[in-house]
Amino acid sequence: MSKRESGPPAGKSFVPLSVPHLAGNEWTYIKECLDTDWVSSVGPFVDRFEREVAQAAGTKYAVATVNGTAALHIALLLAGVEPGDEVMVSDLTFIAPANAIRYTGAYPVFIDAESSYWQMDVQKLKDFLENGCEITRGGLINKVTRRNVRALLPVHILGSACDMAPILELAGRFGLPVVEDATECLGARYRDKPAGSLGLMGCFSFNGNKILTTGGGGMLVTDDECLAQRAHYLTTQAKDDPLEFVHGTVGYNYRLPNVLAALGCAQLEQLRTFIAHKREIAAAYTADFADLSAINPMREPPGVFSTYWLYTVRVETVEGRPGSRDLIKALDTQGIQTRPLWQPMHLSPAHRGVFATDCSVAEKLNRECLSLPCSVGLAREDRRRVAGAVRGALGASP
Repeated sequence: MSKRESGPPAGKSFVPLSVPHLAGNEWTYIKECLDTDWVSSVGPFVDRFEREVAQAAGTKYAVATVNGTAALHIALLLAGVEPGDEVMVSDLTFIAPANAIRYTGAYPVFIDAESSYWQMDVQKLKDFLENGCEITRGGLINKVTRRNVRALLPVHILGSACDMAPILELAGRFGLPVVEDATECLGARYRDKPAGSLGLMGCFSFNGNKILTTGGGGMLVTDDECLAQRAHYLTTQAKDDPLEFVHGTVGYNYRLPNVLAALGCAQLEQLRTFIAHKREIAAAYTADFADLSAINPMREPPGVFSTYWLYTVRVETVEGRPGSRDLIKALDTQGIQTRPLWQPMHLSPAHRGVFATDCSVAEKLNRECLSLPCSVGLAREDRRRVAGAVRGALGASP
């Protein structure tokens, strides 16, 4: 039996990585759904949630989906991605955006992370576009694969944001629509603009571990009314007649149920408080580790306001000293949940053989980084316990 299966040590509570904080009108709004029988994929809370997320995201329109991956899939279709195309995407990310590209019949092109802030490496993106592609009458072509490069999908990871100004400049120069994967950073800002509002479309996730949750859910946001209408159409099975079952194209059952949207509305009312708590936790952890050269916390890039969705540190690899995986095991024995960063997408068996730039930084970050407990409701004594466990595992004083 593993330590996690047997529970934390006697007298110690389990400290999870990131769990929902339900402290507002969640019960009230969900009860309203149950009392009125509005529980399915239409209802007043769906409409309200879309309006309020659009406002929070700084866009004119929002279309609710059953999860963030569904939002990404629809956004890519609306961006014109077709079977056999290629879409440039961050290599260091959860697998969802790479999968969404494959759902369209297209192929990812993985772009490495940069080592300072761990977001998409703009220089490697620029090098691929300028030197790895050629402009033809048929569009932008990958010189190696001879496929059309159709779109750009930067992924804002861990509550922070990619350097969008040069990304948008490159996209404009090469005629590429930009879909932002902002699924981890609702509330983050880049140069005072909300993450997700900078490209043609943005996508959010409300999974149970996100800063705001609907249990499962997502949102596509845009300033383009036609794209929003088309997204709504495709996510509701492409139904053309309000009475008869006439469908003009292949659609998807991607709509968010009203009862989950109700949960989202209650959560959204608390978003500013949630972000403030996340930033306080991050600042406290950073102070806890300030004297440890072995621990390098994720930094906030210039011009970015981060939500610190998952507080993540880079553990310097030194022979004879515990690394990130050693810390994961050590904290697990104390009932403290942590996790490494994702396997870089170019190494994923699910995407074997897909074209990638040199992604050595993503590989290094994957080996050296781990995320620490940082739930919105994390108690101060639990944060201190986590910090003490990290310090103890590294042989540092409490």
